[in-house]
Amino acid sequence: MTKITFDETRPYDLVLIGRVAIDFNPLDYFKTLVESSTFKKYVGGSPANIAVGLARLGKRIGFMGRVSDDRFGEYVVDFFEKEGIDCSHIKPCENGEKIGLTFTEILSPTESSILMYRNGIADLMLDPADIDEDYIANSKALLISGTALAQSPSREACLKALEIAKRRGTVVIFDIDYRPYNWKSADEIAIYYSLVARRSDIILGSREEFDLTEALIQPGADDKQTAQYWQNLGAKIVIIKHGKSGSTAYTDDGRQYQVKPFPVEALKSFGGGDGYASAFLYGIFEGWDIRSCLEFGSASASMLVASHGCSADMPNATAVSDFIAKAKTEHGDVFSSEL
Repeated sequence: MTKITFDETRPYDLVLIGRVAIDFNPLDYFKTLVESSTFKKYVGGSPANIAVGLARLGKRIGFMGRVSDDRFGEYVVDFFEKEGIDCSHIKPCENGEKIGLTFTEILSPTESSILMYRNGIADLMLDPADIDEDYIANSKALLISGTALAQSPSREACLKALEIAKRRGTVVIFDIDYRPYNWKSADEIAIYYSLVARRSDIILGSREEFDLTEALIQPGADDKQTAQYWQNLGAKIVIIKHGKSGSTAYTDDGRQYQVKPFPVEALKSFGGGDGYASAFLYGIFEGWDIRSCLEFGSASASMLVASHGCSADMPNATAVSDFIAKAKTEHGDVFSSEL
């Protein structure tokens, strides 16, 4: 049975590197951005959402990143601090770079789009000099978000953090988190994604994201070939997500586990992946079996697509457990299985 071993003497459960943004989600539901006039502001960005999710689940979380030196940067740090996230390694930019702004368009419960402003962006200004070896060595795990690899100096900062983590025995988690913004070519994506993936212990991504990662390695691979390739390089868990069809976890003991989405009346089609990642990783930190981790992740994902926000609506452990219990009472225990 696959089990990730953490150094329990370390004070932080997880330190994350990557994108912090501000989301503006419309209160004018099911209209285009042209028609929308009222929005609600949230802290956003996939690694930021995952950080909040795990903090609300009771884990001690740290973050390494850059924010704008303005009120929006203050807003992010203030929100993180109120959530109990350590902000000692979040620095303001010195040259006027601005935090990313994301305007979401909720056309229907199943159709959404995202408009991102990411030119001269703050989070990609994370510098290798910002990476603190002791901070990584004091964390059980390090999560690198794929968007942080899109541009220098952030990509070099991530690669430095990766090398430190491997040397200091910190578990490496790679959330591929593909966004088209800031990348120059498909080759560039494949090169940097694969550099991190080949040294990661846990890899999470959609089929599309793994296709991008493997474009120069094994184009056209299926899920089993993907899992086998990365596990041959040392990955212990590979999770491949298929949206509404659910996701499959492949473990290095040759087993595979599938989980289906929990039925829910969705409001939007984004945000679920971050709820999934935070809740799944919570189960891993708690030492749960893979099926329980997958169910917890899938339940949190369903709760997030039914809510208006992402970071602000991350559930605590009791809420997720209650949601699962209610769903199983109504629909039966049919959400996860070993294949």
